[in-house]
Amino acid sequence: MKYDIKGKTYSYIAGIKDNNPVRLSFDQLSVHTFRLSFEPWYQAGYWDDSCVPHVLLDGDTVVANATVNILRVRWQGQEKTWLQLGTVMTHPDYRHQGLSRWLMDKIFEEWAGKYDAMVLFANKRVLGFYPKFGFIPAGEYQYHTRQLSPQTGKVRRLDMDNAADRELLLQKYAQSNPFAALTVTAPAGLLMFYCTQFMKTSVYYLEETAVIAVVEHEGGVMTCHDIFGETSHSLPLLLSVLMEKDTRQVVLGFTPADVTGFTMLPLKTEDLTLFVLNGKENIFAGHQLMIPTLAHT
Repeated sequence: MKYDIKGKTYSYIAGIKDNNPVRLSFDQLSVHTFRLSFEPWYQAGYWDDSCVPHVLLDGDTVVANATVNILRVRWQGQEKTWLQLGTVMTHPDYRHQGLSRWLMDKIFEEWAGKYDAMVLFANKRVLGFYPKFGFIPAGEYQYHTRQLSPQTGKVRRLDMDNAADRELLLQKYAQSNPFAALTVTAPAGLLMFYCTQFMKTSVYYLEETAVIAVVEHEGGVMTCHDIFGETSHSLPLLLSVLMEKDTRQVVLGFTPADVTGFTMLPLKTEDLTLFVLNGKENIFAGHQLMIPTLAHT
């Protein structure tokens, strides 16, 4: 469909994953803007209908985008549908022409009544943009502990180039995180975006407890982004088995349902602020939570 925006005609498409030329043009813009390519993820078969770019094209070239990511979220025993906006970008030659604003308005129009909450992460350069659409900043809180000591256990790093290991990860992901207060139960494709690329060497299988954890170690700090699988064992025990000899602190990438032994601190990132659409569900207003790190888009 074609639209006139400030005297110039653009083509508009929502949902592009199976449109090869448009998807590849979108990918070029993403690489140029964020140094982030979606093409390996698509070729691996993990880009599903929960990731919906909304693009404007000048001729055959994608010049602006805002992606809607559909998340299934479980909170206090209820399943909710959240929309997370991501990869909001405009080609440098097309900035300051109202294209992002037009796409935001279009998203509100097309998704009206189809979600419980809408969230996004904004960097400091655009903190003044999203409040114009009714978004308000939301505080996140992260949980840490220094009370654990390393324990021995059978831990195997999964090979994300191996089909059987990828299938094992998906099976455990379907069982969710039994320790989290707030869980993102779908889409699996978003998990695989991380675990087959940036964190492909950070996925571990705890053989004695049959759970999978996504863990990073750096400078004596272990970050446990998530844990998947049904188990009767405690979270502190599993974390202790995942620790290295020099681990001094454990940081969680999710909010634990049982905070015993953990210290809560406001989450501070270098260049990202969580925004929540005002007037819709906002569980961050009255609870000390964080969106799981593996659910960021």
